Amino acid sequence: MNGKHVAVLMGGFSSERPVSLSSGAACADALEAAGYRVTRIDVDRNVAETLAALRPDVAFNALHGPFGEDGTIQGILEYLEIPYTHSGVLASALAMDKAQAKHVAAASGIPVADAQVMDRHAFGPKHPMKPPYVVKPVSEGSSFGVVIVKEDQSHPPQVVTSSEWRYGDRIMVERYVAGRELTCGVMGDKALGVTEIIPQGHAFYDYDSKYVKGGSRHVIPAQISPNIYQKIQTLALKAHQAIGCRGVSRSDFRFDDSSSAEGELIWLEINTQPGMTPTSLVPEMAAHAGYSFGEFLSWMVEDASCLR
Repeated sequence: MNGKHVAVLMGGFSSERPVSLSSGAACADALEAAGYRVTRIDVDRNVAETLAALRPDVAFNALHGPFGEDGTIQGILEYLEIPYTHSGVLASALAMDKAQAKHVAAASGIPVADAQVMDRHAFGPKHPMKPPYVVKPVSEGSSFGVVIVKEDQSHPPQVVTSSEWRYGDRIMVERYVAGRELTCGVMGDKALGVTEIIPQGHAFYDYDSKYVKGGSRHVIPAQISPNIYQKIQTLALKAHQAIGCRGVSRSDFRFDDSSSAEGELIWLEINTQPGMTPTSLVPEMAAHAGYSFGEFLSWMVEDASCLR
């Protein structure tokens, strides 16, 4: 038995709370099976007091979305001097801001799509860029608020300026890149395998295709040419290092090979808190690399630290 006390942080109060609860429960069960002493914490506004009283050896961060992966909980853990998994304060905050992460990636030679950041209230009757394009909140995950504007759409999406919008006022308008949805995880200092995500009955990899059973099919290794496969692995590791990530991350790409085998490969974003159920993308990549779910999570716990 390991004996190390691990507090699994889950839930929270972002739009991704249900996803986090699922990740956290799966991680807690697997870590207990691996011999760790586990305390499950459904994170609320008193989490600092809870952690200060509990004093675990490690905090396993299974939170998703704002507060959990934007540097906020990381700052609390730094202040309390509790070692934690995944990325630190700066990398978490930077990766959560899609526009700033894109600037850093582009400066490191990673191919990105043209984009502009604007206030959603500035959306007028004219398109901010020539369609097709994608509108996405600057700081949300799980495809919340993502709208694809097609070539034949006569005006910008009205939902962005409506009172129903609840994803913040800063939005990013990004050139739409057609093609295949590819993703690659990084574990420490090495890239894992490349997965192709094929949505089933959905126009793109939205919330339902991510989390509803049968919503998507994962193909690992992705059936692409070896040079594109290796290029994606290289770029995923490069993004992980440029943004300053630690532990595990996952970079998402679009690859349009409709006109040639080399095609156009575009980096979309990096996720510092990828889903952590046994069937989530990164655990599947780890399994492809020979790690059981328990071994993968144990590696993350042993990798945990402060000053990340």
